[in-house]
Formats: sequence, C-alpha cells, structure tokens
Amino acid sequence: MKLLDTKLMHPADQLIVVISRIYHSGLTTTSGGNISIRDDNGDIWITPAGIDKGSLTRRDIVCVKADGTIVGQHRPSSEYPFHKAIYEIRPQMTAVIHAHPPALVAFSITHQIPNTNIIPQAKGVCGRIGFAPYDVPGSKDLGVKIANEFKKHSDYKAVIMENHGVVLCGEDMKDAYERFETLEFCARTVINAQILGKPNYLTDAQIEQHDKALPTNFPYFMNVTYPSDERDIRDLIIKIIHRACDQGLMISSYGTVSVRWKGNDFLITPPGIPRWNMEHEDIVQVKDGKVEAGKIPSRSVALHQEIYQSNPKINSIILTQPPNIMGYCTSGIKFNVRTIPESWIFLKDIPQVPFGAQYEDNRRIAELVKTYPAVLLSNDSIVVTGDGLLNTFDRLEVAEFSAKSLIMGMSIGKLQPISDEEVEALRIAFHVE
Repeated sequence: MKLLDTKLMHPADQLIVVISRIYHSGLTTTSGGNISIRDDNGDIWITPAGIDKGSLTRRDIVCVKADGTIVGQHRPSSEYPFHKAIYEIRPQMTAVIHAHPPALVAFSITHQIPNTNIIPQAKGVCGRIGFAPYDVPGSKDLGVKIANEFKKHSDYKAVIMENHGVVLCGEDMKDAYERFETLEFCARTVINAQILGKPNYLTDAQIEQHDKALPTNFPYFMNVTYPSDERDIRDLIIKIIHRACDQGLMISSYGTVSVRWKGNDFLITPPGIPRWNMEHEDIVQVKDGKVEAGKIPSRSVALHQEIYQSNPKINSIILTQPPNIMGYCTSGIKFNVRTIPESWIFLKDIPQVPFGAQYEDNRRIAELVKTYPAVLLSNDSIVVTGDGLLNTFDRLEVAEFSAKSLIMGMSIGKLQPISDEEVEALRIAFHVE
C-alpha cells in the first residue's frame, strides 16, 4: 500500500500521515494548523484542538458526522467552521489544509500573494490564489470571510489569510498537500530571489511553451526483466529520493533521479507521483532509448539520455529545486561557490543556462556537465551529476548548503569569495580537472 493511498487508506490514517509530514518538515508548529477530510458519507474527519501535532495518533482524530454529532476523545479543531464552509462551497473538494508555514506567513503579514510563475509547474498545481481579510481565529466571521473569498472565483483552491497563514483545498488529500507544499516552495523561492536581487518571473506564454515542448510520446519495449543489479538501483533511487524530501531538497511535485544501469541504459523516476510517496515499482527502465511498457518516465528523460550518451563517466543525475539554490535560479544572480574549499572542490564553478534549454538544447547542457558537475537551469532547477548516486547527492547537499550560507551572509556583510590564486591552489592540491 502506498504511504498515502487516498483510495484505500482510512481518512484518519491519511490525516496522520500528512500532518506528521507537515510538522516534521517545519511547516507548522506543535499547536498550529489543522487538516481535514470529508468522506463519501459527508462526515468530516479533522485534527483535534490543542493536541501536539508532532505525536498525533489515529485515536486523536475527530469525526464530525453529517448531522453535527462529534465522535472522538477530543474537541475538533477550533477552525472547523471554515473547513465546513469550504466544503459547502466546493462540494467537489474532499480535503482542506490550514497551516502557518514561514514563507507564506511572511506573505500573509505583508498582505501579498506569491507569484507562482516563478517555476513552470507551480501555476498548474496552485491555480489562482485569493486573499481573505483578517478575523479572530476560530470565529464564524473568519469562516464567512474565507468562504466569501472562495466564492469569488470557482477556480480558487488556495487563499492567503491576512496576518494568519494559508488555507488550501483539494480533490483529495494528496492533491491538497501537493498544492500546499508547492505554494510554500514558491514563497520561499521568491523571498530568496528578492534577497539576492530581483525575482525573474516566467510569462504565461513561456509556461505554455514549456508544457508543449516536453516529450510525451515514447517508444516502448516489452518483456521487461528485473535482474538483481537492476533491483539494487531501484532501491538506491528510492532511498535517495526519500532522503532528499526529508532534507528539504525536493518537493512532492518536482524532482528527478536517474542512475545508469549498463551501457547507456538507465533507470529514472516518473512524473505525477509525490516524491516522498514513491516506491520501487514506480521507477522506469529506459533501454536502448525505449521505455518499459506501461510506465511514463520523467519529462526530462531526453536530457538524461543525452547526458549519459555524451558522458560515459557520469553514472547518475539529479534534477531538483532546493529553495536556496532556486533563489539563484530565479534571480539570475551568479551562484559563486568559491565560499569554502569543499564547495569549490565538489562543484567547481556553476554555470547557468536560460529557461527552455532543458528541452530546446539538451546537447548544450550535456556538454557543460563534462566540465561542471552542476548546472543551473533558469526558473527551473539544478542539474547535478556524478559517478555514483551518493556522490551526486553529496554534491547536491553541498550546493544547497553553499547557497544558504551565501544568502545568510548577504544579511551581515559583503561576501568575500576565495581568490583565483587560492582556487588554483585547490585545483593542484586536490587534482581537480
């Protein structure tokens, strides 16, 4: 069973999985936030009031029956009124998330809405976003104001709450969580880009062009086999992708990992499955340029194939969107990793290519990674390569730590990178090519 299988899991179990992920990802506090699911009977399952979000169990979840009867050992969340109001307005929605993630709270208290055109996939995930006026938490008046905001536009599935936080809904809990996480990611990216310089947003036309340009028709092969070495690769990919999610280096809606198998054949993650929910059978074989039947590979599969064919020493690739690195990807500011010796030794200098290169000029990126193990794709992601997946992941971690240090350093003084002479000494001492 999937970690979050909305068709099979009991609503209470789904709530436990998601509130735990929200809390342990640092997106809400012990007492803050609440989530709910409305089942086919019209009953609303909701997290309780005043109970530690970091240690909830199924017994803690409260059910408010369609007739108003409360079942459970706790009181339902004090914000239940606006959950109920959203379900009444949007009968096709079955999940609601409300929390106080730091970046979205920053937008809330400055009375702004984040522009999700900062990366190509976010607009489709988040949709249009409303802004609800302030009122007392838990009050009926707050529920009315949130409900009125959702009434304004039938496609609103997310609303920033003035001086409070955010509330989102979804067709199921997986849909709502992906929207929540992606919107917070956009907010963090915009803030980091603003610290560095100025965010560069994509136009709707660029996003549309991006969606049309990504490949969808792949040649397939049958009679797929799964020898032991291939299964070892699947196991490694799953471990690394879950680790990346746990460490905030990847979000549900984006992140691709691939590993060379033999020759130019490789295994790669698919689209459309939340990364933290991915399992071994989801991984896709790509063999002789063909995809195993019945599966869809990452939309960046052509880029991975080009890199492997052009670079026999590269055995693994990660494309992802860590929040600090994305500050550089979306501001156009040079990502200078000449910060500490380890950063330059692991990454050398990091070039940046214009948005669109990931589908218009794969060969250019494949040539760049011959010299540079990491390349920024503007308003899209970072591409990191290595001779093994752990090596590639280590480089990704070093890159994100470096980006975070640089952004933090800008708030306390002028950055002082390592000099050209010091870099040359590192090149010689550590045999960097």
